[in-house]
Amino acid sequence: MLEWINDPQAWVTLATLSILEIVLGIDNIIFLSILVNKVAPEKRQFTRLFGLSLAMVTRIALLLSITWVMRLTHPLLTLGDLAISGRDFILIGGGLFLLWKSATEIFDTVEGESTEEQATSSAANVGANFMAIIVQIAIIDIVFSLDSVITAVGLAQDVSIMVIAIVLSVGVMMFAAKPIGDFVDAHPSIKVLALAFLVMVGMVLIADGFGQHIPKGYVYAAMAFSVLVEMLNIRMRKRRGQPH
Repeated sequence: MLEWINDPQAWVTLATLSILEIVLGIDNIIFLSILVNKVAPEKRQFTRLFGLSLAMVTRIALLLSITWVMRLTHPLLTLGDLAISGRDFILIGGGLFLLWKSATEIFDTVEGESTEEQATSSAANVGANFMAIIVQIAIIDIVFSLDSVITAVGLAQDVSIMVIAIVLSVGVMMFAAKPIGDFVDAHPSIKVLALAFLVMVGMVLIADGFGQHIPKGYVYAAMAFSVLVEMLNIRMRKRRGQPH
C-alpha cells in the first residue's frame, strides 16, 4: 500500500495535492471563523478544532466511499440539454444555504444587534448556539468536501496519498484558523468582505450545479485583490486614528 514512498513522482503529487487542499479549504476556514465567533470565547478554540476535525473526517469518509461519490456524477434529472446529477443537487443546495447564511450574517453585522447585545444574546443561548453552529459546520463541510475529494481523485491514484494530503492540509488549517478568526473578529470591515466572498462562493456553487463551471482561481484572485485594498484602508485608518 505504501510502495509510493520510493517514488519521487508520488511525493510531488502529495505536495501538489496538499497545497490544493489548503487552497480549496480557504472558504471553509472563512465560514468556520465567522460561525465560531458566535459561541462563547472559552469554547471558540474547541469549536474550531472540532469543526476542522469534522471536515477532515468528512473528506476521508467521502474518499473511502469514492465509488458512491463518483456515482453522484450520474444524471438524475434532465431539463432540456441540462443533466443534473446528485453532486449538482448537493452543490446547488449548499450554494443556496451559503447565500442564505451569508446574507443573514451581513444583515446582522450591518443592521442587526450591537456587539454588546449580541454578546448578551449569545451568553443566554450558549448551548443552543453551539449545537446550531456544529450542524451548520457539518452541512457546509459536506458541500466543500465534494470538490476537494473529486480533485484528489483526479490527481492521485493511491488512497494513502490522498488521505495524507487531507490530514496535512487540515493540520495547516488548524494552525491558521485562530489567527484568521481573531483578525476577522477584530476588523468588522474584513468580516463584511469575508461574508461577501462567501456570497460569491455560494453563487459559484449554484452555477457549478447548473453546469456552468467558474474556475475558483478567478474567485480567489478577486478576493485577494479586495483584501489587499482593505488592508491598505485599515492601515490608512490606523494612521488617522480612526476605528477599524
